[in-house]
Amino acid sequence: MISQEQFDNELQFIIENAIREDVGDGDHSSLACIPADATGKAKLLVKDDGILAGVEFAKMVFNYVDSDMEVEVLIEDGAPVKYGDIAFYVTGKSQSILKAERVVLNCMQRMSAIATKTRYFTDLVAGTKAKVLDTRKTTPGIRAIEKWAVKIGGGENHRFALYDMIMLKDNHIDFAGGITAAINQTKTYLRENNKDLKIIVEARDLNEIEEILQNDGVYQILIDNFNYEDTRKAVEMINGKCFAESSGNINEKTIRNYAECGVDFISSGALTHSVYNMDLSLKAVVE
Repeated sequence: MISQEQFDNELQFIIENAIREDVGDGDHSSLACIPADATGKAKLLVKDDGILAGVEFAKMVFNYVDSDMEVEVLIEDGAPVKYGDIAFYVTGKSQSILKAERVVLNCMQRMSAIATKTRYFTDLVAGTKAKVLDTRKTTPGIRAIEKWAVKIGGGENHRFALYDMIMLKDNHIDFAGGITAAINQTKTYLRENNKDLKIIVEARDLNEIEEILQNDGVYQILIDNFNYEDTRKAVEMINGKCFAESSGNINEKTIRNYAECGVDFISSGALTHSVYNMDLSLKAVVE
């Protein structure tokens, strides 16, 4: 997995690029009608039910735009919220609040939606040993905050990108000439390049499960698009020799059944690619 320093750098890139994209050479709407020295206060108003996420990220955005802005947090990341709740107040220069507004809202709405769906999925597998994982099926450019939201919602992060874990999927296996060839070539590559990366191998059927198990050095087997019966058989075959992960056809109707097959992890791209943003607003407080 990536280091905290790498993750922090990703967050900084997201903020810098978002402000560049949204502000350009200036917020001329605010510059045109609000004095530079005017100060104000705004509240983050929740207009939906779910799990709040992005409060700490919002603080980072406000600090990047204007380090003199102050945020009073009323509801922390990961807490359930309902319509009418106020998550925080922000005070400072009015121009600065408005400059940060859209970036804060866009990111918090997306993060809260992901955290809400993740919490729903993790609640569905409660009582089993299965842990819910995200995937790389994220929005280009904002992967770090989407994976952060998964953690806030109670899930766990899979690999962050192509560089921090080996995952040999169907195309890798076919291009390499088969499962054993792909695994052997991978271990040689890691040894020659002095890299210590975990190896996950995807299986398309029980015969491939059997072949994977004949090779050592595999950290996790991805049991992809199996039905429940074959998933149970796969878990029995693996028998703790490595971790077992279910993926494919994972939704609110199927996730519990896969968890009850005994897998260690269940990964779902839907956590990040199929959510509806939580409705949030940043409203001026007129005193």
